[in-house]
Formats: sequence, structure tokens, C-alpha cells
Amino acid sequence: MTETLSNAEETAKRRYAPLAANENREDYSLRFAAHSFRKWSPFVVATTALGGIAYLADFAIGASIVLSYGFTSGVLAILAAAVVIFVTGVPIAAACAKSGVDMDLLTRGAGFGYFGSTLTSLVYASFTVIFFSLEGSIMGQAFELALGIPLPIGYLLATLIVLPFALYGMGAVAKMQTWTQPLWIAGLVLPFVVVLVRKPGKFAEFAHFGGTEGAGSGFSAIGFGLGMGVALSLIGQIGEQADYLRFMPEKTAENKRSWWAAVLAAGPGWVILGAAKQIGGALLAFLALGVVGKTHALEPIAPYLEAVKPALGPVALTFAALFVVVSQIKINTTNAYSGSLSFANFFSRVLHKHPGRVWYVLVNCGIALALMEFGAFGFLNKILGFYSNVAIAWIGAVCADLVIAKPLGLSPRYIEFKRAYLHKINPVGFGSMVVASAVSIVAYFGAFGPFLAAFSPLLALVIAIAGVPALAVATKGKYYLARENTVLTPDADPRATHTCSVCGDPYELPDVADCAKQDGPICSLCCTLDNSCHDLCRTAGPVSLGLPTTRAT
Repeated sequence: MTETLSNAEETAKRRYAPLAANENREDYSLRFAAHSFRKWSPFVVATTALGGIAYLADFAIGASIVLSYGFTSGVLAILAAAVVIFVTGVPIAAACAKSGVDMDLLTRGAGFGYFGSTLTSLVYASFTVIFFSLEGSIMGQAFELALGIPLPIGYLLATLIVLPFALYGMGAVAKMQTWTQPLWIAGLVLPFVVVLVRKPGKFAEFAHFGGTEGAGSGFSAIGFGLGMGVALSLIGQIGEQADYLRFMPEKTAENKRSWWAAVLAAGPGWVILGAAKQIGGALLAFLALGVVGKTHALEPIAPYLEAVKPALGPVALTFAALFVVVSQIKINTTNAYSGSLSFANFFSRVLHKHPGRVWYVLVNCGIALALMEFGAFGFLNKILGFYSNVAIAWIGAVCADLVIAKPLGLSPRYIEFKRAYLHKINPVGFGSMVVASAVSIVAYFGAFGPFLAAFSPLLALVIAIAGVPALAVATKGKYYLARENTVLTPDADPRATHTCSVCGDPYELPDVADCAKQDGPICSLCCTLDNSCHDLCRTAGPVSLGLPTTRAT
């Protein structure tokens, strides 16, 4: 954040740095997504959001699970994790689409408090960094196989190639995802069609596959639990879907069917295709195992190439490499975009500065590149298995607030994300997540025996979901709001705008608070960045906005 005058000078108007002031690039990061900005149809928003699930880490994750634990335990683990992810994703997707907020703002108002959600911002940012590094590693492997480019240079190219799309925001991302979708779908389907036509008996052989580590083809509860834990690491993907769903147009009587179809498909619906890709990736790895070996069977490019060779012959390598590159551009653009939002949310609250979302694209990509160079892909199962314990505790706590606490009146029925109305920490969601994460991590490292070690992510989910209503009742919900929002009343027009008394820009009513220090309206981001008010509004009480309201046209 760049200001022309200091905060102490009440007559000064905050001036955002050029990149932060450009909403075509900034995409209302850290803010409520204004109705006037949501210019895309439900179909375009859904297509853009679903473009992010082009990632091939699903192939690697599915292959890793089935090769480690066998077909029966591995596939059941993938399907069970998909059910959990879908069920928890429905209320989160609907809330973000309806309220025009991203995952961080939703978390603030769903039981974590203003600073309590900084922890989840880092959890979410780590999700985008981890998966950017895994997807970038896969692209680097494709560059090496197809062009002979050394992996370290390939990793750098895989990082640089997504920057133009991620830097320019939703407009550029939507176009890229729409234009590349037909090629990606064709490339995704092709290897399985080839196998079905040329080697249909391999499907039956795959169903009896016992893995490469002696797990056997029968069911193992421990293998099922461990595999499910790896697959559940993807539960944080709902946050990336929500980053696009916040741009959904307002639901009306005319569009409600298409609205709900888009929300369900682009929100939790991603996991249906995701689970299919994991199982498909395991199948391709199984088919290529005898040719490329276990190490390369876990790298999606090699099994994919072996599958399409019979149909494409001499151009198979070129097509396989092109498919991998397109897939990784689609997903890593989303990883970089969502990661920039999360890092910006974290640092704006901690440092009271915001230089612009685009700078955090570089932070996200830089950390991910370092992980690639250090060989993060080789520790896939361990990284994801540990991470899922924290991610599922977070998602479970948010989901419990939306489906239990709010309907029962234990928390406000709307999503309040502005600093002016929130306590710094709400023990309901924040406490539930911390306790659930701590217990499950201890279990993950074997403190409670091998069974709970295998099922530690489910333990985290149960504790988080049970903890939210229990703590909401124990605290009587008093930590959800520091004071009532007297601005956004039920009869107020949410599209009406007020001019922020700090930056001088107009913002729609859901993004505005009444500021005691300014004695007038303040936008949510200026409120976040103020480091001298000492939360005066919480003791001084509500103030009249006092300025004329501009009704949006």
C-alpha cells in the first residue's frame, strides 16, 4: 500500500499503489466482489472454475495410492474421500457464490474471527504452493522427456509460463480456461479410449492389482485409511473453486436453475471428475509399470505416453507433452491466482500494507519453484498425508458453522468479514480447528496406534465438526460479532454505494463499515490497513454514515 500522506492526517486520502488500484488486475482481492463486477454468466464462471481441475497431480496421487495399497483399498479410499469432499464442499460453494466472498473472507465470518483466519490463510496458501510445485514438477518432467530440457530449467519454465495469465486476473483466466477446454477434454479422454479399444482385458487385470508394496488385492482397513488421508489432502481445492464462484451473478427466479447447476458443478462437483482422474491415473500407471518402472509410473507423462502410442505413433510424444503443458498451465494459473489472494489476505492484516495482489503471485510462484528444485514431488504421499490433517480440520470447522451453527441461530446468519464488526479471534471455529489439527497430527505420528494413525484426517474432521456447535453453545456465540452491523440492514439496497472517507472511492454497501475515527463510511480494505485507530469503533459505537448514498445503476 502506498499512501501520499500519513494515517495521522485526517484530511489525507489514501492512494493505492497503481497495481492495487487496478480492479481489472486486483479482482476485488481482500474485498466483497461487487455486484457491478460480476458480469459473467453462471456458465462462464463454472467453466473458468472447472478449468482449474485440469491438474495431473490427480493422476500421480491416484497412482501413488493404488500402487501402495492395491486396487481394492486404494479405489475405495479415493471414492470415500470424494464423498467427504463433496458433502463438505456444497455449503461452502453456495455461501461464497451467494455472498460474493472468497474462502478467507468466508472463514472470518464462519467462526474464526478477524485474526483467527490468518492461520487458515497460511494453510490455504500452503495448499496452493504445494500443488503448484507438484504440477510444475509434472510440466518439468514433460519438458525433459519431450525436449531434453534439464529438470531445474524445466521447473523455471513451468513457473514463468503461467505468470501472464495469473497476473491479469479473472478476465484473462476466463478466456484462457474457455479456449483451452476442448483440447484438454480431448487429451484427457484419448488414452482411456485407446486402452478400451485395444486392450479391454486390462481393466479386469487392474481390478485384481495388489500394488507394488505387497498390500495385496484384498481390502485392508489400514491401507484404506492411509490412502483416504492422501486423497483428502485435496479438500482445500474448494477454496480455489470459491475464488471464482464469488463472481457468480446474483441468483434470481429466472436463473436459479443455471445458478445452482453452476455452483454444484464448479464447487463440490470438481471432485467427481477428480476421483475419476485419480482412478484413471492409477490405471495408466498400472499399464505402464512393466515398461517404465515404478518411479516413472508415478510421473503422469510417462504412463500417458505409453497409453497413446498405439493410436498416435510418431506424434504421440508431441501430443502427450502438449496435453501435459496445457493441463499444467490451466491448473497452475489457478494455483498462482488463488495463492496470491491468500497471501495478500494474510499480509494485509499482519503488516497493514497492500502493494497489490499481483506481487503475491510472484511470492507464491517463487516459493513453489524452490520446492520444485528441492524435489518435493518425490515426497508426494508424505507431504499430502500430513497436510490433510490440518486442511480437513479447517474445512470441517467452516462447514459445521454453515450447516449447524447458523441454521440453529448459534451464529449470525450472514457472513460478516469486516474488521469493524469482528473479534480478533473467535474460539468457536479457530479453537475447533486448532484442537482437531493437534489431536489428528499426534495420531498421524502413531501416538494412538496404527489404526488412528491411518484415519487421522477423519479424526480431525469429526473433532472439528463436533467442536463448533459445542463451543458456540459454551460461548453463547458472543465472539462472532464485536458489535452489530447497523449499515447492512435487511431493507438496505446491497447495490447502493457509499464513498469511502479514507480513499475517496465508492463501494457497494456490503463492503462498507461505519468508522468512528473517520465519523463516516470506510471501505473494508481501508479499515484493514488502518494501523492507528486501535479498533476505536468497537467502543465508540455505531456512527451515521452521514454521506449521500449513490444507488448503483
